[in-house]
Amino acid sequence: MGRTMEIEEDRLEGPDVMDLLREHLEDMYANSPPESVHALDGEALKAPGITFWCAREEGRALGCIALKELDGRTGEVKSLRTRAGSRGRGIGAALVERLLEEARDRGYGKLYLETGAQDFFRPAHRLYQRYGFVPCGPFGDYLPDKNSLFMELRLP
Repeated sequence: MGRTMEIEEDRLEGPDVMDLLREHLEDMYANSPPESVHALDGEALKAPGITFWCAREEGRALGCIALKELDGRTGEVKSLRTRAGSRGRGIGAALVERLLEEARDRGYGKLYLETGAQDFFRPAHRLYQRYGFVPCGPFGDYLPDKNSLFMELRLP
């Protein structure tokens, strides 16, 4: 019998999800200059207007993603992460699909994201492109940054 992955909203209280976020932030700082790291820590992800999901298998956090509401019609993808030892299993895609479902349910017309521009982030670029995200200019409070890739997706 195979293991079942579940994706559910998470309150960012378990040590496994906090460890996952710590791993995420360590990689961001290891692969981008500090001024170009826009990843949120666990406390920041608890802010109003942010919905956070965690993918778990047998109770263990394997990946996460968050949706930050920018206004009533627009959202921002934050904190997409798959645990290093769990990559290549479709967890990132499942998390993006869950977020897209929520964005459509909310009636959003557009989603944005910022990710690193370095080679380390190429798998994320490919994943986002697979779902129709295309490069765009800085949005919200972001400034132009050669270390950032900004992307948008228009939702039907």
